[in-house]
Amino acid sequence: MKQVLQNARGGEVTVVDVPSPQLLPGCVLARIAASLVSAGTERASSEFASKNLLQKAQARPDLVRDVIGKVRRDGLLATIQTVRTRLDQPTALGYSSAGTVIAVADDVTDMHVGDRVACAGANLAVHAEIACVPRLLVARIPEDSSVTFEDAAFTTVGAIALHGIRLAEAKLGDTAAVIGLGLLGQLTVQMLKAAGCHVIGMDIAADRAELALRLGANAVATAPSQFHDICLQHTNGYGADSVLITAETHSSEPVNLAGQGARDRAVIVAVGNVGMEIDRRIYYEKELDFRISRSYGPGRYDAAYEQKGRDYPIGHVRWTETRNMEAFLRLLADSKINVASLITHRFPVDRAATAYDLITGKSREKFLGVIFKYPEETPPSPRLELASTKPATTTPAASGSVTVGLLGTGAFASAVLLPAIQQESDTELVGACSATGAHSRQAADKFHFRYCTTDENELLRDSGINTLVIATRHNLHPAQVLAALAAGKHVFCEKPLCLRGEELADIVRAYETSGRKSSLLVGFNRRFAPMATQLKSFTNDIQEPLAMQYRVNAGYISPDHWLSDPDVGGGRLLGEVCHFIDFLTFLAGSMPVEVGTRDLASGARYSGDNVIVSLRFANGSHGSISYFANGDKSFSKERVEVFGGGSVAVLEDFRRLELIRNGRRQVIRSRTRQDKGHRDEWAAFAQSVRSGKPSPIPFHEIVASTLATLRALDSRSSGVVESIDVAAFLDFHGASGVHS
Repeated sequence: MKQVLQNARGGEVTVVDVPSPQLLPGCVLARIAASLVSAGTERASSEFASKNLLQKAQARPDLVRDVIGKVRRDGLLATIQTVRTRLDQPTALGYSSAGTVIAVADDVTDMHVGDRVACAGANLAVHAEIACVPRLLVARIPEDSSVTFEDAAFTTVGAIALHGIRLAEAKLGDTAAVIGLGLLGQLTVQMLKAAGCHVIGMDIAADRAELALRLGANAVATAPSQFHDICLQHTNGYGADSVLITAETHSSEPVNLAGQGARDRAVIVAVGNVGMEIDRRIYYEKELDFRISRSYGPGRYDAAYEQKGRDYPIGHVRWTETRNMEAFLRLLADSKINVASLITHRFPVDRAATAYDLITGKSREKFLGVIFKYPEETPPSPRLELASTKPATTTPAASGSVTVGLLGTGAFASAVLLPAIQQESDTELVGACSATGAHSRQAADKFHFRYCTTDENELLRDSGINTLVIATRHNLHPAQVLAALAAGKHVFCEKPLCLRGEELADIVRAYETSGRKSSLLVGFNRRFAPMATQLKSFTNDIQEPLAMQYRVNAGYISPDHWLSDPDVGGGRLLGEVCHFIDFLTFLAGSMPVEVGTRDLASGARYSGDNVIVSLRFANGSHGSISYFANGDKSFSKERVEVFGGGSVAVLEDFRRLELIRNGRRQVIRSRTRQDKGHRDEWAAFAQSVRSGKPSPIPFHEIVASTLATLRALDSRSSGVVESIDVAAFLDFHGASGVHS
């Protein structure tokens, strides 16, 4: 299928063939007939993307600070690699479309194949022939209505306007003013008129002011000096009851103009993206109520609502974003709104670049509503062969070779895993899979895969793939590992292996059932880092228990980040602390037997992300992990200290290793690149695949680190020290002898 993408590095807009998206739980798959180009949001995105690096830095100083901090912590080369990867990621444009449902997830019961729908959401209702959209971002077009797909493509913008009107509390008989008569303003004017308001419009473009008059405005102004007078003339000298600012400008003039035209204690709502340097005198003397409208209603930016489908009860939240979308569609069906008059341009989707030349001003042509049209019949096609590479093989992979199928093509896979894999000469990249076709296509092109897909079964069925690399979100790992083992593939799974004890038990049984023929490795890369192997060599000479301290300055992440979601990421203890538990297990050279976890009482802001984990190992060694989210990210992230046998070792951010024994001090430094072992980890794993030898991390150690992490989570909940018996766990789940 075709999709409109934008290059983040230079801003070029292209139409690319990509696999059709995967149907995800809680979603519908829609064949799109029409989508609306947002002259405000998408123009701003295009203008930012077209800036050079210096201009981007000037526009986003917050990102510059992040980059500088990363250079200090991780080194220049690692930072450059990360920045390049981010700039290489394509941006999916569009957020308002309409079409026909062609597939429905099993857990969606109130939508059906054949329903005509409007779709919303950035990165969801994109400019593409087929879109996968969560249920609560989809609204059914009223049946037996004359609403066309072009009409319905305005629904997202209409819902934004409607939410602004609700915040303004505009009522029957009120005088409401609208500053900015672009697409959003024209819809606002019509809906205010439908609500029984007396409407005043303001725009410096005379043609837009005239259009607002034709669509129902009672009066318009085309100059700021006129606006105040007209507001007074139409309100017996009082001023407007409410003013909605639907302009798009960095200037604060609209905000202060709104205050001039408003009556005492009126409501001012900023719907568009405008400057907000408020003239205090104006707002103070009239005691004005200034409000900012957040997109298209309650539910927006709430992952539980939008992604998981947890609707708000109508008795508590009358107008959610979904119900605003439905209300707008009813207004269309009742002919209360005329959107046909707003459409100035229609383009077939393959001419998208021309449309963006239009909205960014390159073609110097006036416009308002810009619609993309799509072919009527686009069958889903989850796999795309890449013409620039040789076709995918259908014969079994040659013995001794490593042929890779990749599940998950996100930032980590693209910035870290794939560059490490690509450096291994005897590894061939065959198929790349992601839930969205744009991401799988980008990774496939950049790293020269034979094909890209959105269906993981394509990789599992491909006999030309003998190794599956899993880099998806954490909740998907267990099922994908099980499917790969069942298909006879070798498995490289990014950490964590799983999120629950029963999932670990299933993997143990599957590994045993497979006859242990597959090499299975979890991405505990730190033990493969060059400085880690030097540290391990140093501690191997110590013939007594070790005392180990691992401090992690992890930094704050928002509680709504997917990693913090217990159902998706598992939380940072399962998702990240597993790394450090494995590293201490590696250094101790012994299995963990006890773990205790305590939270730092630091308030709800950190969502339990500040933890102290204490481990005891079978050989008497002890380890402590202090994982903190409440520090400054510019400070070093990881520091390991090891004491034992009259020796001390200190590893700082995998860039500096200090070894002290008998009064002699050895310091090993890397000034340019931080090496956390990803390349050496893959090389060791690839060698195990080629040679048929065991995985570079023995299976029982993978189980031990995972089980210890799960028990650490149990300890945080129970408040008591939890025992860890790896041998008993393996024996109970049918893997007797794996740990011997």
